[in-house]
Amino acid sequence: MSETPDPTDSSTAAGGSRWRRVAAAAGRVARAPLVGAEFLYRAGQENVHFTLPVLNGAFGDQLAARQDHRAITMSFRRHEADVPVADLRLTPGPTGQPQKTVVFLHGLMGDEIIWQTGSPTGLRYGPTLQQELGVCCLYVRYNSGLHISENGQLLHQLLTELVQIFPAAVGELVLVGHSMGGLVIRSAGYYADQDARRAPAATAADSSSTGPTAPASWLGHLRDVVLLGVPNDGSFLEQNSFFTSLILRKINLWPTRFVSGLIDKRSNGIKDLRHARLVEQDWQNPHADDLFPPRTVVPPLPGVHYHILVGSLLKSATSMLHDYFGDGLVGAGSAHGRIFRDPAAPPDLRISTQVYPKLHHGTLLSNPEVYAYLRDVVAYEHNL
Repeated sequence: MSETPDPTDSSTAAGGSRWRRVAAAAGRVARAPLVGAEFLYRAGQENVHFTLPVLNGAFGDQLAARQDHRAITMSFRRHEADVPVADLRLTPGPTGQPQKTVVFLHGLMGDEIIWQTGSPTGLRYGPTLQQELGVCCLYVRYNSGLHISENGQLLHQLLTELVQIFPAAVGELVLVGHSMGGLVIRSAGYYADQDARRAPAATAADSSSTGPTAPASWLGHLRDVVLLGVPNDGSFLEQNSFFTSLILRKINLWPTRFVSGLIDKRSNGIKDLRHARLVEQDWQNPHADDLFPPRTVVPPLPGVHYHILVGSLLKSATSMLHDYFGDGLVGAGSAHGRIFRDPAAPPDLRISTQVYPKLHHGTLLSNPEVYAYLRDVVAYEHNL
C-alpha cells in the first residue's frame, strides 16, 4: 500500500520550495525579453525630446533636404511643442510697460529642455529667472544640422516677427546661447545688421512720404548677449575630424576612402564648427574645404554688451592645455574669441569675460555661480 506524503515532512516541503523557485526563475527568464523591450520602449518615449535633436544635429541638413517629417523647424517652444509667434500671447508687465525678454538657444544636438529641467541644485536657468525676476523667458528649438548661417537667418526672421507682433510687450532683449546657439545668435545679429544698413538706402530711394515704412528691428531692443561655452574661433573636435578625413582621403585606399566617406556624412552644422562659419558666403566659397579657408569677420554689434562665459576642466586658466581643451568640448582660446579681444576695437565696445574653473561643457548649464552671473545680467537696468 502506498503512503500519502506527510505535509509536515521537511524533505517534501523543501522539494516543493525548490520547484517553486525553479518555476519562478524560468518565468523570469521567459519574461525577460518582454520586460527589456518594454524598458527600451519606455526609455525611448521618455527621451524622444533628446533623440530627435541628436538625429538632427548629426544629419538634420539631409532630413531637411528631403523634407523628412523628423527635420526640426526653428520655432519658439512651450510644453515641448512648437508655438507660432502670434500664439505666444505676450502682454506688457504689471505696470503696463514692456517686459524684459530673455531668449535661450541650445547648442548642437540639444533642445530647449536643457534650460528648463531640474538639477540637483534646483531649477535651471529659465524657470528660475522667470520666478525670481518676473521677466519673460522664451525658448527656441532649431535644427542644429543646418548651416549656422541658415539658422542665423531664421532666428533673425523669428525675432523680427516677435517685436513686430508684440511691440508693447517686448522690452529689452537678452539673448543667451550655449555652444552652437551662441554662434547662431552672432549670425542672426550679422544678418539683422545687414538689413538695417540696407534700410536707410531703401528709405532714401523712396521719395514718397506715404510709402511703406521699414519693419521694426529687434536690434533696437537688444541689450545683452550671453555666450556660454561658445566656440567663437571654431571647435578643435571638428578641426580634428576634418583633418582625419583629409588624411584618409590622401592615403586613397578602399578602407580609408570608406572611413573618410563615413566621416564626411556629418551635417553641415557640424562642419561649420571647424572655423565657426557664420555667413553663407563662407561655406558657398569654392575654397570652403581648404585647410585654411576664407572666413568673414563678424564683429560685435555696437551698443550691445557681450558676456563671454568660459568653462575649464582645470583649476588654472593660464596653461596651454586650458587654451586648447577648455571645458572639454570647446577650447578656452576659442571661447574667448579673437574678435572679442581685438586691441583695435572701438573704445565703446563692451565685453565682459568670466572663466569658471573645474566646469565642463555641460555643467555650464546648471552651475549656481553661472546662474548668479546670468541673473545679474538680466536684472541690470540699462539707461536707455
